[in-house]
Amino acid sequence: MKKSISPYPIQSIQEFHFLMQLPEPKAPLISLVRFEDIKEIPTSVPKSLILPFFSLWLKKDYQGGRLKYGQQIYDFDAGSMSFFEEGQLFDYDEGEVSHRGWWLMIVPEFILQSPLASTIRQRGFFSYSIHEALHLSDAEEMIIDEIMQKIDWEITHSMDDCSPKIIISYVELLLNYAERFYNRQFMTRKTVTNELVDRLNRLLDDWLNNRILENEKLPSVKVVSQQLNVSTNYLSDMLKRITGKTTLQHIHDKLIETATIKLSTTNMTISEISYELGFEHPQSFAKLFKNKTNISPNQFRRNLQ
Repeated sequence: MKKSISPYPIQSIQEFHFLMQLPEPKAPLISLVRFEDIKEIPTSVPKSLILPFFSLWLKKDYQGGRLKYGQQIYDFDAGSMSFFEEGQLFDYDEGEVSHRGWWLMIVPEFILQSPLASTIRQRGFFSYSIHEALHLSDAEEMIIDEIMQKIDWEITHSMDDCSPKIIISYVELLLNYAERFYNRQFMTRKTVTNELVDRLNRLLDDWLNNRILENEKLPSVKVVSQQLNVSTNYLSDMLKRITGKTTLQHIHDKLIETATIKLSTTNMTISEISYELGFEHPQSFAKLFKNKTNISPNQFRRNLQ
């Protein structure tokens, strides 16, 4: 049996630079590295790392090597941009790599006293899966590249008391552009997004007909996302942008749609319908039904008479 390797927790940006044989960082809590400077990952670096900082990547022309984020292989498409929270696990294969772009590292303490500290985790794309990267057009890539260059200038030119505030404003600008570009991606990649909506509807239909999820419990957003092989935030963000509804709202709508059919075409009691749909308590079903239709299940059935 192959022995599993425990991930190695990086303690600081300085340690990361040292392990990667990069020059000493200009600041202890923030660093911007050109991927061109990482020609080859040293063999002395542990193959599984936990990084203590937020990572923002702009990757171009990637060739060679592999990297895993969590349990998935990263797809380095040209111009792809990705965002990772601190504390995430990275695995990689050793070997020479060829790529261009930027790797922005931000230790949470750097933004601690700014509004960004409380809003950065509200950006859903920081918890997207790696195959949900942002694919940039040439014009979009140029905008991101220019912001990265401005951040690089601030970090490398003798940081003063104003530098953190200026850098944080550039990071917020970068994140705002990323949100805009993701909204564009949801709309322009309609083949992919429409297929995902169709798969979601088929999955919920299968659950209601065959009870395939979580034994006989209500389908949760987490379980649905796992079945579709997407992150929960990506699925809800995409659905809200395309349909105006979150994943949970889609699940509830499908439940109520099925419930109205059963109320209309069967003699099942309200309790029997609620249990068949996966509710633990009929009261929970009745409450959701009334919230969605403005009438109770019993009133709905009486109106049919």
